[in-house]
Amino acid sequence: MKKFDIRNIRIRSVSVDELSDHMLLLNLYITQAVTLVIGLAWCFFQGRNPFLLLELPSGPGFLYWGLGLAGAVLAADLVISRWVPEEAADDGGVNERIFRNRPVWHIALLSLIVAICEEMLFRGAIQYAFGAYWTSIIFAAIHVRYLKHWIPTGLVFSISYGLGWIYEESGTLWAPIAAHFAIDFIMGLIIRFRREA
Repeated sequence: MKKFDIRNIRIRSVSVDELSDHMLLLNLYITQAVTLVIGLAWCFFQGRNPFLLLELPSGPGFLYWGLGLAGAVLAADLVISRWVPEEAADDGGVNERIFRNRPVWHIALLSLIVAICEEMLFRGAIQYAFGAYWTSIIFAAIHVRYLKHWIPTGLVFSISYGLGWIYEESGTLWAPIAAHFAIDFIMGLIIRFRREA
């Protein structure tokens, strides 16, 4: 029997084109699961119950905040994509690979999972500790695929700051979850159906 030697493990940078569709999705799901676990644990260490953050609000006000921000972000993205060259907003093809061949139900599921997991960590835990500004810097840094270009990095920072702002104004985590979901879902649909045209 061959012995396992940890020194034989090699880590190297891999481009998105080198990953199979299965591995890309697996990476996404694992990353989101880790994000959620860290967010939940961080809230517990802050002495807060993270499940109370997910209590549904009594009225639809959170939807106005969330969909309002999503509409503003999508309008800004439309303006940017009209006048900015595509290579200046390139994310390395990750979003294209994730969404282009997915059925609509899977785009919705992915968008919901990402929205809940990332908002639990960033707005629910990190923003509580550091405030909206530093949370947005961390959020932009985590989205490393955008860091090669200043326009998408600035946009991700601004979106994060907006998510933090509507969280504070609405008083519920469901406002940034709704915004995050709507942004990702609509962008996913645009990528999906733009390729079919």
